[in-house]
Amino acid sequence: MTSTIVVGVDGSTPSLAAVEYAARDAARRNAALRIIHVWPPLTVGDHEVHATERRHHEGIVAEAQRRAWECATDIEISAQLIRGDVIDRLNQEAIGADEVVIGSRGMGGFAGLILGSVGLALAGHTAGPVVVVRKSPRHTYGELVVGYDGSEESETALDYAFSEAQRRQARLKLVYAWQPPALAASAAGYGALIQHLFDERTTFVRQQLAPWTEKFPAVAVEHVAVCGHPVYVLSEESRTADLVIVGSRGRGVIRSTALGSVGYGLLHRAHCPVAIVTEKEDRR
Repeated sequence: MTSTIVVGVDGSTPSLAAVEYAARDAARRNAALRIIHVWPPLTVGDHEVHATERRHHEGIVAEAQRRAWECATDIEISAQLIRGDVIDRLNQEAIGADEVVIGSRGMGGFAGLILGSVGLALAGHTAGPVVVVRKSPRHTYGELVVGYDGSEESETALDYAFSEAQRRQARLKLVYAWQPPALAASAAGYGALIQHLFDERTTFVRQQLAPWTEKFPAVAVEHVAVCGHPVYVLSEESRTADLVIVGSRGRGVIRSTALGSVGYGLLHRAHCPVAIVTEKEDRR
């Protein structure tokens, strides 16, 4: 069965950057690329107005195809203009796809907001990895960053991160950011206790990583363990990365709850594309 990457487009600059990312990723995976542009349902009105609208939407699809061909000439590319609700249709198209790629903010976004409503609705809720792209990169660093804290969702992110690093022949930086418990700084032995807890957690995390380093011996791995807020630490690491990867809870009614506080914060602050990977039990 042919691997497929789905990219949602709306004509915005971030969505065209997403097309370029998706095309290059499809080439790396030897996968087909499916470009999707969702056109809201037609309302009753003048036929000529609807014809003009259709030409506009067809133009968005044509430009996305052109960008994709420029980035990867040897992949299979298809494009669809679909009517319906954007989020519902993209979720449907994501079924069976290896990956969904979207721009960080669409045509209806507000200046200063990196993550749009579509990205927020899809990330952490769509089956499989969702990659959110803000802009076309100026540099290739040959390094991926993955956040890991020993949880089940971060293990799913690890599996994706190692596979992606192997495909790209890139280095993988494993980041464990630990926030000390809220203890009174004046408590006796505070500093020594915090250091002990940090060392304990770091040792545990390194032990948990062993299966992946054994499975992917060709991937060069760097371990980074620091005391600090994960969103801040990963955002800083993203400055010199080609992709930053985190896991998602993949459940919850409130979007930010399902996505998780780290994924939610990172999507608003990262300097490179972000991959949100759902837990295995939620990938159907």
